[in-house]
Parts: sequence; C-alpha cells; structure tokens
Amino acid sequence: MTAESLAADLAGKPDALIRLADRFPRWDPYAALPALLEDEPASVRFLGLGAARHACEVAAARLRRAGIAANADFSSSVEEPPAGAETLVVAVSLGGGQRELYTVLDRYVTRSPVIVLAPSVDAVVGRQADLLVPLHAGEEASGLGCRAYQHALALLLLLGHHLGAPVVGGSQSFPGLLRRAANATVSLLETAPEWVPRAAGIVDSPHGVHLVAPAERMASAWQGAQALRKGPVRVAHACETGEWSHTDRYLAAVTDYRALLFAGSVYDDRFAEHLGQLRGAFVAVGPTPGRERVPGAGMTVRYPGDADPDVSLLVEPLVAELLAAHWWRDR
Repeated sequence: MTAESLAADLAGKPDALIRLADRFPRWDPYAALPALLEDEPASVRFLGLGAARHACEVAAARLRRAGIAANADFSSSVEEPPAGAETLVVAVSLGGGQRELYTVLDRYVTRSPVIVLAPSVDAVVGRQADLLVPLHAGEEASGLGCRAYQHALALLLLLGHHLGAPVVGGSQSFPGLLRRAANATVSLLETAPEWVPRAAGIVDSPHGVHLVAPAERMASAWQGAQALRKGPVRVAHACETGEWSHTDRYLAAVTDYRALLFAGSVYDDRFAEHLGQLRGAFVAVGPTPGRERVPGAGMTVRYPGDADPDVSLLVEPLVAELLAAHWWRDR
C-alpha cells in the first residue's frame, strides 16, 4: 500500500467505468431477479460495513423515496429482523468485511432471497448468494477499494431502478451514466496538478479535515473520509450540510476548522456564512442550487456533469481521494 499505488488505482477509474458500461446490454447483472423474487419484495435489507454500508444507505434512501420499505444496516449488527420470502437481502463487500457478511447471511440463506455484490465471483461471501453480482472494478493495489466503491454504488443504483426507484439524474440509460461519470473523472484527473495542491493548502489543518455533504450524498463524504483515514492516515470527519450548524459549528469555534464541501444543499449558504464568521475555510466541490459557486469558498472544483446528482455521487469522492494520494505522497 503506497501513495503511488493509490494514484494508479485512481487513474484507472475512467477505463474501469467504460469497461463496465461496455458490458451492457449483453450483460444484465439482475436478469435473474424476476425468477428470484416470487413477488415484489415487501422490504429490502441492505447490509455492509464502512464505505459499502454508506453506498447501501444511498440505495435504501432511493427506494424509500419511491415508497418501497428499505433500510441499510451494519452487517455486524446482532439484531435479527424477520426473514422470509418477502424480504430481499442485499449484501455488499468491497473486498473487506466478508467475515461479518458471511455470519449475518447465515440468518437468511434458504429463508430470504439474497443478492451479493462482491469484487469477484471468487469472493467467499458469494457462496451464500442466490444472485452474485461481481463489481468488475479490477485489482486495486492500494487496498483502499476506491474503484470498488464507485462500481458498487453504480450497481446499487441500477438495482434500485430494477426494483422501482425512479431515475434521479439526467442519464436515461445506465451505460450512459457510467460514460458520463468516466468523462467527468477524466476531467478531474487531467486538471488535478492545477487544483489539488491549492485545495490541499486550503483544507490542511492540524485538527483534520471535515467533509460536508447533503443528506442524499452523505456517502461521498464518508468515502472521502475513509480514503483520508486509510491512506495518509489523516484525521477526517463527515457531517451533513444542514445538520452542520447544529453540530460541527461548535467545533469550528474552537479549532482550526477546514472543510471540503460537496455542494448542492439548500443549506450551503448558511454553512458558508457561519464558517466564515468563525474564521474557518473550505473548498467547494460542484455548484450550489441556483448558482455556479458557493459564496465564501476558498476555491471551487468543477467537472462536467456536476449538476447531475447521479454523476456527482459516482465522481465527487475522487476529489477527496486525490487529496489523500497527495498527502500520502508528502508524508
């Protein structure tokens, strides 16, 4: 695990996304779903740990907004909700956490239909799946699973669409969304030498970096925090934008508070105003509602398609991941 291996993993993101897009329409990972489900599931239970669980939370929230009962749980939880044919279980592994998933899935094997998303068809946890969906993210030498996270989130969005969640962004086809994400990723990677050092200087603090995001995209903040903690071993925290004024605002009063704001919340302006009053600093990623930039940002990182919530979900964690590679290399 080195900074160079992480940089190589990140540089491989666009090609990995294009390869995944090229598998369609010949490959449909959920083609067996109608045969697996006797009827529409009464509920969907997503299971995972770390970044995998945060990706599950996005999928569960999408289904709930469509009127479908869904929740995302820690696969390490000892709670045992009822199992049965009416409960669809979706387990996600990005490479780690397979022991916990294997243990919890014992409660559901032969009792509930089980879908497992895993890095490869050889994953141990895949033995308990009625339907195994490989992520096709390729080998990642850094061990951080950044591409695996991106592919898992994309495939969870596709599963949600199969189960009845409406399309949120501007892409009407899944391969189209993947290609738009690949194009946006290329843009961020090509311009990284210009913006990464400047952004790193703005958000660098002895008290760590805070990643702030709208509720619908909290997974981006958590994925960024994971990369910063695992790679350069930096203190990193995640907070929801609207909640920030009721929680992290108090930390900003007593620390050298620096933040990476994944813009798009109606509370972006309030966050910027309060943080400015407390002499904090932040870098914004993407536009804010009705405007191209968040007022008060030390700088703004933009990329093609950053006004599309689905493109943002798949692409914006790269900003924090590139900062992780930068700081890791310096360390």
